[in-house]
Order: sequence, then structure tokens, then C-alpha cells
Amino acid sequence: MGRRKKEPKSVHRENIASAASALFMEKGIAATSMDDIAKAAGYSKATLYVYFENKEEIVGILVLSSMKKLYDYIALALAQQETTKKRYDCICQGLVQYQEEFPFYFKMVLDKINVDFKNRNYLPEEKETYQVGEEINEKIIDFLISGMKKGELRGDLEIMLTIFNFWGMLAGIIQLAANKEEYIKDVMGLSKKQFLEYGFDMLYCSIANRQKD
Repeated sequence: MGRRKKEPKSVHRENIASAASALFMEKGIAATSMDDIAKAAGYSKATLYVYFENKEEIVGILVLSSMKKLYDYIALALAQQETTKKRYDCICQGLVQYQEEFPFYFKMVLDKINVDFKNRNYLPEEKETYQVGEEINEKIIDFLISGMKKGELRGDLEIMLTIFNFWGMLAGIIQLAANKEEYIKDVMGLSKKQFLEYGFDMLYCSIANRQKD
């Protein structure tokens, strides 16, 4: 334990969160106890509570981390100075990559996020997660407005309604492709990539300005 005491608190928190993340992916959050996390991380249970008050705080850290990763994927995709369609394709591919690398996080960021910061107690990570989510939405708002100004997207889009439908449909297509990859291959004769491209194109057609063609 002497060596650990010399390490920054952040190192211990990262070690614990990493061990918890692996357990959550294997067993699920509900079935994972603080005892399980302590053993996996190589800490005593008492030491674990020095760095985290409870399991909810660990989950909060992981959700926040995943949201930051998602922001990076979206920001990178939208940094491409291309046509609206190509930028859209980059967003889609970024989300696919994110889901493939962090499948557990992909599900977590689509889960319920607390927005009531006045009438209940909350973890600092919850509010920061919400703020990162809002920053992601701002990126998508800029993408949509830019596309509308260029005449490449429909001019009658309701921005916030479009964003929420956009996320729901894209996430649904990506998760379905991950869950049903073998079925899609056997029944439809399509690879996961081909299935996703078809779905992404269908969704883009719903917001594209056809008069531009």
C-alpha cells in the first residue's frame, strides 16, 4: 500500500473506474457490487470508499467519460470541411466507430440523463454530463443550420425536433446492426457496413433538400 499512497488520487480513481467499467460490461451495473469492484481493482473495500462514496459515483464518472468521448467523435467528424452529405457521413462513421469501441458506453449515453439540478441532489458528474450533451447538440445545430443555409438540407426543419429524431434513428440503426449482424448477413445477404449505409442514406434523404438535386 505504501507505493499507492505516493500516487495521485486521480490515478486510484482511474484504476477503480477502469475495473468497474470492465465488470459493468461483463455483469451489468445492478449485478456488480462494491466488493466486486474492490477485488477487481486490487483494493480493500475500505480503501475503495476513500476514493468513491458509492457505486453511483463510479457510474457517473464513466457516463461523463463516455460523453466526452462521444463529443470528440462528433467534433472530429464535423471538422471536415466538406459538403453537408460528406459531413453527415463522417458523423455516422464516427458513431459506428464509437459503438464498436465502446458498446457499453454507447448504451449508457442514450440512457436517461438527469436535467433537474434545482429540486434534487445530484453528483457533479451528472451536471457536467448534461453540459457535454448540450455541447454535442450545439455541434449538431451548427451542422443543420449550415446545411440549410447552403440549400443542401430542407429549409423547413424544426431544429430541436430534428436533432432528437436524428439521434434516436441513428442510434437505433447502429444498435440494431450490432445486435442483428448475423441475421442481416444470413437473411438479407448484406454485411453490417452495407446495412448501415442503406439506413444512413434513408435517414439523410428525409432531411435533404431534394430541390437542390
